[in-house]
Amino acid sequence: MLRYKCLILDHDDTVMDSTAHVHHPAFLVSLAELRPGHTITLEDYFRVNFHPGFVEYCRDVLGFTEAELAREVEMWKEYVRDHVPAVYPGMARIIRRQKEAEGLVCVISHSFDYNIRRDYEANGLPAPDAVYGWELPPALRKPDPWALRQVLERFALAPEDCLVVDDLKPGYEMAQALGVPFAAACWAYDVPEIRAFMEANCALSFEDPADLEAYLFPTP
Repeated sequence: MLRYKCLILDHDDTVMDSTAHVHHPAFLVSLAELRPGHTITLEDYFRVNFHPGFVEYCRDVLGFTEAELAREVEMWKEYVRDHVPAVYPGMARIIRRQKEAEGLVCVISHSFDYNIRRDYEANGLPAPDAVYGWELPPALRKPDPWALRQVLERFALAPEDCLVVDDLKPGYEMAQALGVPFAAACWAYDVPEIRAFMEANCALSFEDPADLEAYLFPTP
């Protein structure tokens, strides 16, 4: 029997090992054009995605104009198109086991829908049952709970039927808004501030996908 009817998964650094190998290098390419001489470490890139958020960092810290933000997104799309991240093997097992047991797997992410679906296909994963990504209007992206509410309504689920699994605060805040159980995915980074927040606020926190798998599919 499934512990949760629906797993609601983040994409980057929860299912795919992508920030270190795709998104951070892509941003460095953007910075080379838009802010020559400025750089950011991988650890600090995780930090700004956690708080204040990527767009806020670009606007408020780097001073990007709307035209520069649009150019950054364009360059990001170009880079991501040619770079496919690898799935964490433990997350691949979880997704397959959930689907084999006739459970649902949905994705709420800050990546684009078409990249998410491509990454699943390229890594040999079952297609998600629903995807809500960066193509949404900014006001509807997580941490706003709009996408999560769509999942609950579309599949006639109660909050307790679901588990949100995410590595960053926006996913936690989204889950909290609707009372959906949340599990912190802490395997992509070792940033003290992020870990401290997750450990202090999340009832469920996992250091490795294998630990999450053992929780989701306990041995009888």
